[in-house]
Amino acid sequence: MAIVGGRNINIFIGLFTATATWVGGAFINGTAEIVYLPSKGLLWVQAPVGFALSLVIGGYFFVNPMRSKNYVTVMDPLQETYGNVMGSLLFIPPLLGEVFWFAAILASLGATMRVILDIGGSLAIIISACTVILYTLLGGLYSVAYTDVIQMVFITFSLWVCIPFVLVNSATESIYFTATHKSYQEPWIGKIEKQYLGRWLDDFFYLVLGSIPWQTYFQRVLSASSSGQARLISYLSGLGCLSMAIPSVLIGAVAASTDWNQTSYGLPSPLERGESAMILPLVLHYLCPAFISIAGLGAIAAAAMSSADSALLSAGSMFAHNIYRKILRKKATEMEVLCAMRTSMLVFGAGAAGLAFYSSSVYDLWFLSGELVYALLFPQLCCALFAPSTNTYGSAAGFLVGLLLRLLAGEPTLSIPPVICYPPCSLVNGTYSQLFPFKTFTVLLTLGTIIAVSYLAAVLFHRNLLPHSQSAATWLRRGHPLSSDLAGQKQMSKMKEQSSITGQESHHLQKLKVSERFFNESSLKTPD
Repeated sequence: MAIVGGRNINIFIGLFTATATWVGGAFINGTAEIVYLPSKGLLWVQAPVGFALSLVIGGYFFVNPMRSKNYVTVMDPLQETYGNVMGSLLFIPPLLGEVFWFAAILASLGATMRVILDIGGSLAIIISACTVILYTLLGGLYSVAYTDVIQMVFITFSLWVCIPFVLVNSATESIYFTATHKSYQEPWIGKIEKQYLGRWLDDFFYLVLGSIPWQTYFQRVLSASSSGQARLISYLSGLGCLSMAIPSVLIGAVAASTDWNQTSYGLPSPLERGESAMILPLVLHYLCPAFISIAGLGAIAAAAMSSADSALLSAGSMFAHNIYRKILRKKATEMEVLCAMRTSMLVFGAGAAGLAFYSSSVYDLWFLSGELVYALLFPQLCCALFAPSTNTYGSAAGFLVGLLLRLLAGEPTLSIPPVICYPPCSLVNGTYSQLFPFKTFTVLLTLGTIIAVSYLAAVLFHRNLLPHSQSAATWLRRGHPLSSDLAGQKQMSKMKEQSSITGQESHHLQKLKVSERFFNESSLKTPD
């Protein structure tokens, strides 16, 4: 199938396209931003390590189960296990995740275009969105994969070329000194205070486990020519994520060690102007020669493009394959599916561009993009692949519990106040901040709910305590294996009963025939 490139992607192309999928504009800009922020620092840069571990875990545990059944998208095992209706509900978290991720990419690409072309932020986002959407519509998986190779080579070369110039600039102090000593701001190495340890762990587990159930990842490993190559691609791309973070870390450290008053940027600093999200393009623009900075800024644009086309392609692929083909038009032709995928790309791209206008921080929007995927989809995928006894009732209950717990915990980036304040919950500048690892807690509760409710539903059906004619349950279970299994069990029981009755009748008839034969023989032997 075209969605997975005919399962013929080699290791070299797969490695580059898998690495480019995660190493996007949000990855590069966000890493530099976190290192630069005085309240964060290097110790809060969790994405490179988190993504690397995620790719290793995904390759070790998830690749074989997905490839053994020839799945095409991450939604296939969910629809197969829980039915089309429940699968449609579970389609919402990854769809929102891809849209939020694409919005983060557009925000970083717009920031880069704003610095290069000196245009307004909104116009930069519009131009970036139109460019990415048009580029994605013109190519399929192979064109995306081959352009990823070119983009990754360009990104690596351009960023490393810029590093010597920013390190030796006269406005910059030694990053080795400023790592542990206060100069123009707090040391860029950062620190993790005791009260924030729970949040740090929560964010880390979110990056490690929440990065697995994404179509962008599975589209790469499912397109490999064998399971062995798919696992190798996953492992090596994890190393690629770690290595690609080094230039961004160095640039963020340089930004924290720079006296901006000695540059043409002047004072106040980017932090005081609220432009910390653009710190990487600002460093390249004001601390490098013009011809070098153009190459570096082009690398950021290339990084954004490498992830943007992947996000749009995966969202369109899931909609066309799992919603349009399997639910809306089961007899759709390949051309219809292709048209549906392109139309959905336009709609999703426009929605993501609208969200990018309201992005105050690339890193916050980037984190937000996987919140729902981590809380709702990861437990469902684990149960579908590794707990085959779970059913639609457990899936629906887990979805409801996870969604409520996540929404009631609030979201500061969207100005949503928390209804549930997990202890300890602090109020900072009028905004409640959850310090308890509530995301991972929500995932564990969702996972437990799916397993417990599935077991309870199976027991109730087995004992005929839960009627099969309930409309809501039947509607949710439509096309689900549980209903067919239960129906099959009932039919088997009836067949056994009928077989038992038939056997008893046959035995009785045999006894009558024997008696009749004995009577006839006795009559023949009677003398006249």
